[in-house]
Amino acid sequence: MKIPIMPLAMITSGKKVRIVSIIGGRGVRGHLANIGLDVGSEIEVLKAGAPGPFLIAIKETRLAIGHGVAHKIMVSDVLF
Repeated sequence: MKIPIMPLAMITSGKKVRIVSIIGGRGVRGHLANIGLDVGSEIEVLKAGAPGPFLIAIKETRLAIGHGVAHKIMVSDVLF
């Protein structure tokens, strides 16, 4: 069974996902790592960003992610 992978920008509010890859150069990956978004991180989409930014939760932290960056973060469903 293959787990579907899609950009964070396609995820609806209330879903929990896991980051599987980040598309972009060292600068984008470094910036996201600095704010706690690494491959393997589990995040919850609190508010889908259409229009406006995505509001996500990672552990006890809430972050706003722009729509362009959300397209570079590839995620899959969290399997329980």
